[in-house]
Amino acid sequence: MRLDKYLKVSRLIKRRTVANDACDGGKITVNSKVAKASYDVKVGDIIEITFGERKIAVKVETINEFAKKDDAASMYSAVSNK
Repeated sequence: MRLDKYLKVSRLIKRRTVANDACDGGKITVNSKVAKASYDVKVGDIIEITFGERKIAVKVETINEFAKKDDAASMYSAVSNK
């Protein structure tokens, strides 16, 4: 699944266009490398999202084409910052 779609389906970012813009702006890294929106997300990837001063790091647990609001949080787990 594309990175921008994963971010939307997992509800880490509300809209796919916003996720696409964040990728283009270099605000999203996967496994410590800046990632494009077309990056193919795999289970076990570590995604870091930068929102201004705040950073969120999550580990991909599952990949679903669709997820209800209650199930979206089970697609990833939080990673503690080092």
